[in-house]
Amino acid sequence: MVIAPEEIRQLGSVELLSQPKTAFFCSRDYPASIEQPTYLWALEQRAQSRCIVSGFHSLLEQVVFRYLLQGRQQPIVYVLGRGIQPNIRMEYGPEIEAGHLLFLTPFEADVKTVTQETADIRNMLVAELADQLFIPYLAPNGNLARLLQSSSAHGKPILTLDIPQNKALLGQGAAVFQPSGMLGRHG
Repeated sequence: MVIAPEEIRQLGSVELLSQPKTAFFCSRDYPASIEQPTYLWALEQRAQSRCIVSGFHSLLEQVVFRYLLQGRQQPIVYVLGRGIQPNIRMEYGPEIEAGHLLFLTPFEADVKTVTQETADIRNMLVAELADQLFIPYLAPNGNLARLLQSSSAHGKPILTLDIPQNKALLGQGAAVFQPSGMLGRHG
């Protein structure tokens, strides 16, 4: 493990870590065309109560987090690129108490800002915790491209969207997300 378990601070139910987990990553600057299929992916995850682990940092990741949070029993592992601040318990108390939301971080509470270094560490922890990854868009030569070269992500199945901008990711063996049709839609 990149980070020793005893060095990880937590708030919420650590039992969520025993579930199969899908990491959700998306580059900060993404084409607008990925929003609808990403929301469809999130809809399926919520309908099937699949555990999602992410840093929920990019705008699209934040929107998906808010959507997943609306699920009655949606398991979510939120990995922070900073320390756990006291206001988190107030803001997400019901979800934490219900055992559906777990915050994790390798950083002390006095780390209050996300930097490039803390974001990289957070992303490695997210990848390491996950059984598979969903990356609707990966910017060439960006942070996520570097992450996929790390041992944390090595060998993990990757799911992505079939768009021209993901040609390199698909060339690395990523599978294309296909809606299951469980919601009356067919991809």
